Amino acid sequence: MKVERIFTSPRCGDAQVEQEFVRVVAGSGIEGDRYFGRHDEPGQNLTLIEIERVEAFLQEQQRAMDLSVTHRNLLTRGVRLNELVGVEFEVGGVLLRGVDLCEPCLGLGGALASATLTAADVVKRFVHRGGLRADVLSGGVIERGAAVSPKGRVQT
Repeated sequence: MKVERIFTSPRCGDAQVEQEFVRVVAGSGIEGDRYFGRHDEPGQNLTLIEIERVEAFLQEQQRAMDLSVTHRNLLTRGVRLNELVGVEFEVGGVLLRGVDLCEPCLGLGGALASATLTAADVVKRFVHRGGLRADVLSGGVIERGAAVSPKGRVQT
């Protein structure tokens, strides 16, 4: 259970930039990311997605293996992210809390749409598979390869 890829985007609409590590600040998110310091909604600090789901979709659709296309920050391997909603967990020593599922939007749908698959069809395919929104509870550095481990029980 680990972080396999890390992406940030400096501004909304910019391409994702792959990182070897990121610095995170409690309550603010990833330094240099488009959502850093924003508090429009809970779970906006950081997003995660299961890399297996992205790889399977791209292979099935015979698309290039562009793992940045989801615009999620951390791509994990071997982690059931849906099970982390309401749970505190560590990523490389940084404490996070899973807030909500990161359901797909038409932006994701449009990025993954093709001649044979509409944006709406893509959104349907990723419902409850679009990842996790998380709040950053402690600052630190998250590196590629960092372990992901649950810390506790579901918070109510």
